[in-house]
Amino acid sequence: MIFLTEKDILHAVTVAEVLDTVQEAMLLYETRDFLMPQRMHIDHGDNVLLLMPCFTKDSFATKLVTLFPDNPKMDLAVLNGLVVLNDIKTGVPLAILNGPALTALRTGAVGGVSIRHLAPENTQAFGIIGAGVQGFYQAWLASAAKKLTDIYVYDVDNAKSAALIDRLSIVIPDANLHAAKSVQELLENTQSVTTATTSAHPVLPENADLLRGKHFVGIGSYQPHVREFPGTLYTLIENVYIDTEDALEESGDIIAPLKNGWITREQVKTLGAYINQNKTASKTRDETTFFKSVGMALFDVCVSKLVYDKAVTKGLGQEINT
Repeated sequence: MIFLTEKDILHAVTVAEVLDTVQEAMLLYETRDFLMPQRMHIDHGDNVLLLMPCFTKDSFATKLVTLFPDNPKMDLAVLNGLVVLNDIKTGVPLAILNGPALTALRTGAVGGVSIRHLAPENTQAFGIIGAGVQGFYQAWLASAAKKLTDIYVYDVDNAKSAALIDRLSIVIPDANLHAAKSVQELLENTQSVTTATTSAHPVLPENADLLRGKHFVGIGSYQPHVREFPGTLYTLIENVYIDTEDALEESGDIIAPLKNGWITREQVKTLGAYINQNKTASKTRDETTFFKSVGMALFDVCVSKLVYDKAVTKGLGQEINT
């Protein structure tokens, strides 16, 4: 068994390989040829423990995640955890992977796959709202999905925007990086926008002219009472695309629009089904499109297997004797 750190994970795979693997996982989701029990969600006061197992034909993995919202007061990350990858035939543990790094990478790829298939053909400028850890990976993987010339970053904390731009300049050296002074400035200059915030209320304006004709990716809303997107957006879209049907019960960006009648259940479709249909891109790419992700353990097991196989080939990771 090996232990793979964040550095090992990032050295083992390319972002293009992760994008392709996450897309394959979305297609696998449509076949239902896997076993993914409902995640165990344990609340202890304001703190949360999540256990997320999943089995495929090739392997199985379990992610253990803790969410402790007061951690920043102690200069610690809110999200921590591990992923344990096991051999599907024997159950023997193959690897323990850094959970936050794997989660951030595969979640960035989930957004990137939606950009690959739904963003306007002429997408050259991308906007990220929320300059946290996930903001970095969303922008990085968006640049792998599309040839971006410009990336706009907006955060209520200007220092965080500046820090994210510094990080992005290393992994996306050819893009022009901008710190947007407002959400409006960001929307006026981009064709695809991802929100990765902890806001409980919409971070985009109720302004159809600023929203129309763009592709939006929602990453931050993962609770029923939390929304990142305004009601106006739902008047502009034909369908809402999701990664897993769990979004129907977990995200306020799906729950509230259904409850308020802004969209119907028939308009909520999985991105994997859309990709499977080989729908011609011309019509969809001229529309306003919206993809909402809540994540699932299937992504974790597929990307963990990719990382493990590549790490073994490259001799990465620390051997652990059990």
